[in-house]
Amino acid sequence: MSTGTILLDKNNFKTAISCKIPTLVDFWTPWCGPCKAIAPILEELSAELVGKITIGKVNIDENSELASQFGVRAIPTLLLFKNGEVVGQYIGMIDKATLKLKLTSNIWAEPYHSRSFFISSLILNTPV
Repeated sequence: MSTGTILLDKNNFKTAISCKIPTLVDFWTPWCGPCKAIAPILEELSAELVGKITIGKVNIDENSELASQFGVRAIPTLLLFKNGEVVGQYIGMIDKATLKLKLTSNIWAEPYHSRSFFISSLILNTPV
């Protein structure tokens, strides 16, 4: 199984978020400082969580329609998809340990419960 983040665009986005393995999507741009800072964290987590989660990246300068579709207004924005549905969101920089804890705590949760729990814990930046 390959490791590393995958580049997503309008051609492969739907397929990537619809797989059985949860997909974390990073909406970013090359000129964004926090986006550059979180990139190595996402690469590391992609390798550490191989087979448990897929991590994809959407350059919003090149894919503005995807950013609009999901209401992305600030970057980086991380959206967690499970079976094609958004079950979690985080806006801004987050450290590796916190992100990994939140991801591993919610990957196997039921979509309804994980949605409210994951989003509220991320927005409030409270530990899981």
